[in-house]
Amino acid sequence: MKGKTGNPTVLTYTSLNTAYEFFNRELFGGSLPPCLITMQRHKGAYGFFSGERFVSVAHPDEVTDEIALNPVHFASRKPTEVFSTLAHEMTHLWQHHFGTPPRTGYHNREWARKMREIGLIPTDTGKTAGKETGQHMSHVIAADGRFASAVATLLREHPATLYHDRSGEQDPVQKKKAASKTKYTCPVCGLHAWAKPAAPLICGRCKEAMAAEEPQSK
Repeated sequence: MKGKTGNPTVLTYTSLNTAYEFFNRELFGGSLPPCLITMQRHKGAYGFFSGERFVSVAHPDEVTDEIALNPVHFASRKPTEVFSTLAHEMTHLWQHHFGTPPRTGYHNREWARKMREIGLIPTDTGKTAGKETGQHMSHVIAADGRFASAVATLLREHPATLYHDRSGEQDPVQKKKAASKTKYTCPVCGLHAWAKPAAPLICGRCKEAMAAEEPQSK
């Protein structure tokens, strides 16, 4: 293959595992157990956590958690942002082992407190003024927080090598079609609707402006 610089599997997973181990030491005091990091094309999410998802074929008593990252978004996001999703999911892993996990997919106050502790501001809107708890959550990197400092050191010492999924390179017709599928939600009653980005939708029931949903981490 043209321009091949090494084994893509080794390069990618070495970068992800190095980041996991580095953040475990710097942000979680080395308390987190190893997990299986995968890449999954999960529509509408930057990544997700699944507790005790895998078991060893050779040793059935060895069960491990999964953190998945979506490679479709690697091209449009900087390594700092990709690794912030990794840290976001590591917070779910921390809560799974050392906290009180909420119902599936929900992000509660315990999780939100831990996120702030490691330097990520939880938000349901992608902005700092958003709600810190909810079913679909993202985050903002605190400029002077622990994560910002840790990821800067990580990337300086271990530059990331990531391969993004080329399925996101759509032709103009596909892009136009995809752009018409932005999901909007009423903040009061939760009613959903789909339209083009920046469409001024108003909930007919509550008369409230409906908010566009951006790709979130789970």
